Parts: sequence; structure tokens; C-alpha cells
Amino acid sequence: AMEKSRPLWDNPLQFVFACISYAVGLGNVWRFPYLCQMYGGGGFLIPYFIMLIAEGMPLLYLELAVGQRMRQGSIGAWKIISPYLCGVGVASVIVSFFLSMYYNVINAWAFWYLFHSFQDPLPWATCPLNSNRTGYEEECEKTSSTPVSSREAKGAQGASPAPPVHWKQGCPAGEELIYYGQSCAFFTPRYFPSFLQVVYVTASLPYCVLIIYLIRGLTLHGAVNGLVYMFTPKLEQLSNPKTWISAATQIFFSLGLGFGSLIAFASYNEPSNNCERHAVIVSLINSTTSIFASIVTFSIYGFKATFNYESCINKVILLLMNAFDLEEGSLTADNLNEMKDYLMATHPQEYTQLLPQLKNCSLEAELDTAVQGTGLAFIVYSEAIKNMEVPQLYSVLYFVMLLMLGIGSMLGNTAAILTPLTDSRVIAAHFPKEVISGAVCFINCMIGLIFTMEAGNYWFDIFNDYAATLSLLLIVLVETIAVCYIYGIRRFEKDLHTMIGRKPNWYWKIMWAFASPLLIISLFIFYLTDYILTGTLQYQAWDATQGQLVTKDYPGYALAVIGLLVAASTMCIPLGALVTFVRKRLKRESVSTV
Repeated sequence: AMEKSRPLWDNPLQFVFACISYAVGLGNVWRFPYLCQMYGGGGFLIPYFIMLIAEGMPLLYLELAVGQRMRQGSIGAWKIISPYLCGVGVASVIVSFFLSMYYNVINAWAFWYLFHSFQDPLPWATCPLNSNRTGYEEECEKTSSTPVSSREAKGAQGASPAPPVHWKQGCPAGEELIYYGQSCAFFTPRYFPSFLQVVYVTASLPYCVLIIYLIRGLTLHGAVNGLVYMFTPKLEQLSNPKTWISAATQIFFSLGLGFGSLIAFASYNEPSNNCERHAVIVSLINSTTSIFASIVTFSIYGFKATFNYESCINKVILLLMNAFDLEEGSLTADNLNEMKDYLMATHPQEYTQLLPQLKNCSLEAELDTAVQGTGLAFIVYSEAIKNMEVPQLYSVLYFVMLLMLGIGSMLGNTAAILTPLTDSRVIAAHFPKEVISGAVCFINCMIGLIFTMEAGNYWFDIFNDYAATLSLLLIVLVETIAVCYIYGIRRFEKDLHTMIGRKPNWYWKIMWAFASPLLIISLFIFYLTDYILTGTLQYQAWDATQGQLVTKDYPGYALAVIGLLVAASTMCIPLGALVTFVRKRLKRESVSTV
């Protein structure tokens, strides 16, 4: 029997845009540049592209093909392949649910910064005043870099051990409401694909902003320092297993495999759509964007480092000029070292007294301070922006871009949750689609409020580090094995032949059957041993007295939450198989007793 006609994309281009909008997310902007910095600059591109070929493309193709062939969301699709796999789809939905809970907070932060970008001067350009308005807040004065990092650690993510709702930062709570409202509106799933006209904007706008930033970034003073620093290959890092692990993990998470979003998107395709070509296009565009975003990030990073370095030198010059009554212009950045030696020789006593105040300025050290995650996205950029001319314009542009990246990925995520739910006969029989989307968004919003509390930033880190990592690896591993060995690679080949008009060549088959599963297994083993060997899980806490981050062990209840997050999704897979098995046994017995 023909199923109810399934809504379709307006054209293949819209589908590609949706996939790009989903795959190109915040990770491209803030995670990839950090990995380049950590693991050997330009040399990191070697393992990165090898991993793209060995697992990125094949697994993306696999998910798109499964969605397009089964024309179902993740739960239904894996059920068709084998009833024992019903847990895989459920696991995907749960992981997507966890992700959408905390992902919106990043969007809320972006909103917060966006709203505050229309001021002059920008509110994070200077330290806030202390309570009696005589000077600046001491905690802010203490932070090594600038007001932004303290404001960041406190303001938009005010993190302290106590958990009252923090409305200075709880402003996101209001914005999250707006935000969930939007995602519900997009997903009145009755008209799902046509509603996604939005993807044209969310996919293309970030590129416009990146191009503007590239032109601006490359003309900044000191940008070259950052680019040289990024692209100089440090090939000794290639012998470090962590480099390969990071490359594999980055490709894996950056393409958004295992969440069920790609399956959901592909299920709205025409059955004859060429998903092989689309898989290659999307994965290449995704990787190119990462490199493009790195160039932008590092030109800005170089500008910031050069700015800090030069202001450090100027402080030293000023100090020496005042201490030794030197005439204007006699001391410059170029002859600073010679003058230091000269002063040391002529006025040893006064010079020795000054020594504790003389900072050692080094450009290398400024460039070496690696920042990732929200730190890179919100701190480094905000700090660089406030030193540009017309900082408001660049600030607004930047946070609009972050919002677009965030919203695009959220659309995919919401699709991963709603498509399987609305496809399920049981649920769809009882509730209209609008009610389902409304309920999902509402529950998400309520739980999302946790992340706007005082300790919200720590919860955010827990979700970010543990909610998806191991579970996704396991989900995708089971998916690949299911297609190759349970469904059968021959049968899958025939399906692809009917859909695309040609069989997949040997490259895809070798990757699906051997390379990709082996890669995932080795990643999985690495993560497990890594967790076991480190013994305790640790996190970075903000210490207000020192004005810097310190490393602490997670308390017991946090470990319990981490355990629950990992178990909630991974346990679905064996449980689903077990439930199916028991059901079949019961059916058989009831048949035999009759």
C-alpha cells in the first residue's frame, strides 16, 4: 500500500542547502581553528582530509541513502532494516534531544551579545565599575587579558557554585522562549520542507559575513602573524595519536552523523535523487568552510596577539622613560633590548628595583595561548572587535552569523526529533503534528533554563563533553554494521542502483564494510581508555579571587549525571533488541498455545 504522500523538498538545491546549513555549525568556527593550533598548524590538514575520505564522505552517503530509501525518520528507517534495530533510532532521537537542550543556550548568548552590540562603547570594552564607583571591579582588573574575558566568565555565563537563576544572564531565558517559538513555527511539519525556505538564509548568510570578515581581517595590523602561525606545519604532531583522534572526531561531529537529522532530511527527497553527489558536495563544502573560517579566525587572532604584544612593549617603554627621565623618542620598540642592556650597565641599582614591574613581552607567547569553544567564539572575537573602528557594525555582523549557524543546526536537530515522532503511527494517531512540535519545544525550553543559572556554564560543559560523544560513535557503528551485514551490502547496492541508476563503486563498499567501522571502533576504544586512565573527570572552574580558570574534579552528583547522559542513549540499542526479542517469543508462544 502507498503511504500517505510524503511532503517533498521544492528542489534538490533546497535539500543541499538544508544539509549545509545543518552541517556547517559553530564547530567549524570555534573548534577547527583550535585543533589546527593544538595539533601542528597546517600539518593538521593531512589527517583531517584522510579522515574525511575514510569516514566523513562514506558515512554521510550511507545516512542519506538510508533516509531516501526508507522514506522514514531515524526510528522507522532502522526498524525497516531489522526490527531488532528499533533502539538505534530511539538513541538518535535522545541524543538529538540532549543536544537541542543546550545548543539553544549558545544561541541565547549570541542573542544577548547581539542586543548589546548596538551600544557605544560596547559594554564589554571596559571593566565594570566597582560598587562605590571609585575604580574598576578588582576581579576584572586581575584577569590577564582584558575586560572581555572577565565579563565573559562572569556576565554572559555567570558561573559560580550556587544555582539561583541569574537574570543578568537569565536574559537568555526570555530569548530562549522567542527562540523555541521560532523553531516550533518552522516545524509545523505539515508543510515541513516548504517551511524550510529559511535554509537559504541560514546557509548563505554566514558565508557573506565570513567574506566581509576575511577582507577586514586580512587588512588588520598583525594579521599576517596569525596566518603564519596557523599555516606553519609542525609535522612532528603527526606521530601523536591524539592528532588523528581529533581529526577523526572533528569530521565525525562536524558533519552531524548519527543524530538522525541527515536521515530525516533525506527522507523528504524524491526517490530518484542522486544522494551520492550530494554527500560529496556537502562534506567538501563543510570542510572548506572550516578552513575558510580558520583563516578568518587566525587573521583576527594575529591582530589581537600583535595588539597585546605592542601594548605590552609600550608599557615597558613608558615605565623606563619615566624611571630614567629619557627624552621622547630615544626609546623605541626596535632598540628596546639594547637600551635595556645599556641601562642595566649604567644604572644597575635602579634597574634591578624596576625588574619586577618589567614584563617580558613575547609575540609567540601571545599566539600560543590556545582558546577553544565558547571562549574562542565569544572572547577572542569580542576582544578583537572592540579594537576595530566601527566596532558596533562588526559586532552585530558577527553575532548575526553565530545565530544563523546556530539556528541552521537547530533546524536539523528539531527535524531529527520531530520526523521520527510524526512518522510513528502510534503517536501520530493520537496527537496532531502541531501538538507534538509544541510539546517538544516546551519541554526543551523548561530544561534549557538550567543552563541560564549561576552554575549553568558548568552544566553546559557536561552536556557538551559527554551527552553526544560516546553515544554517537556507538550509534553510527551499529548503523554501518546494520547496513553492511544485517541488511546486506548486495541488497543495499541493488537499492542504490534502483534509486541513482548505478551501483556504488569499490571505494564506497570498502569504506562501508571495513575502513569506517574499524575507525569508529578504534575511536571508541581510545575514548574509553582515555576516560578510564584519567581516573577522575575534571572541569575548568572560574576562580573569582584569582581572576582565572582552575581545574577541579567533578563532584559525585555531576558524575551521576554524566553516567545518566551516556547511558540514556547508549542503552536504547541493546534494550530495543531485547524488547523485540521478548515480543517475538511471546507472539510465538501465544500462536503455539492456540
